[in-house]
Amino acid sequence: MHQRYRLLRLLADGRFHSGEALGKALGVGRSAVWKVVRSLDTLGIQVYAVPGRGYRLADPLDLLDQGCILAAMGPAYRRRIRGLDIHPSVDSTNRVLAQRAAQGLPSGFVCIAEHQSAGRGRRGRTWVSPFGANIYLSLLWRFDVPPQSLAGLSLVAGVGVVRALADAGARDVGLKWPNDVLWSGRKLAGILLEMSGEAGGPYDVVVGVGLNVNMPRDAATAIDQPWVDLATVCAGTQNRNLVAGRLLHHLVNVFQDVAERGLASLLAEWKDLDVARGRPVMITTGRDTVVGTAMGLDEVGALLMRVGGETRRFHSGEVSLTLARE
Repeated sequence: MHQRYRLLRLLADGRFHSGEALGKALGVGRSAVWKVVRSLDTLGIQVYAVPGRGYRLADPLDLLDQGCILAAMGPAYRRRIRGLDIHPSVDSTNRVLAQRAAQGLPSGFVCIAEHQSAGRGRRGRTWVSPFGANIYLSLLWRFDVPPQSLAGLSLVAGVGVVRALADAGARDVGLKWPNDVLWSGRKLAGILLEMSGEAGGPYDVVVGVGLNVNMPRDAATAIDQPWVDLATVCAGTQNRNLVAGRLLHHLVNVFQDVAERGLASLLAEWKDLDVARGRPVMITTGRDTVVGTAMGLDEVGALLMRVGGETRRFHSGEVSLTLARE
């Protein structure tokens, strides 16, 4: 991947570059350049080769840049980021960060990738992750609070994501319990939160965000539900570095709020974004299915659901919620 990523950085501007110039920059011969170009097919990247002119990408690439991402954060929150690794390709940013967290990685560390080969959503679902198009980001945060205080943390992360989308100009974005970010009933982003720690704490939380930014239509054929990307919502191609920076800004902000003040104020904001409240819904828990009306959240972020004449509570875990006529 190292040589391929170096080549992509050279070609990212969308202009023609001669094989000779590319070979000189990479320290290889022209035949080796051709082999690296051909290997880009495995990432779904199309390259035009024109005799006498050289190589260029079918479309320019907006590659991720550490300096640009950090610059998009406010100074106070930027200081809380203890490290930011950008990978050309990983299996899953959550998996990479969770493994390193177990080795003592500091709180506030970020893993972000151009491509995921095994991106994950909740309940083992695949997250479609084409190269250089969207945001696949994970943040490690360490909490010194009782685990029951973190029960609604995925909801808090959702509030942070919506705030970041508002910075990008996205309006009418809503949240579907427990971790989906929707626009006009279509999925714009998803959140995967994984927690580990001893009974007495501290607790390591890895929050992963997959956000459709400039999704190629051919890559999206593998998505098995209604979806949308930020470029569609905002009617124009989006700068991924800016969006990633604002996303980190707001995730750090809401995590600090939880650590200092608890869930209450952020859950109140989540309730204003709730797309299910008052609507018929179906809850799937393993082999069981429950149909009723969503009634909002309780004080720890559990879903309240009216079933027959009683109100039942559901905690996220391995639970899936479907809106009627969704």
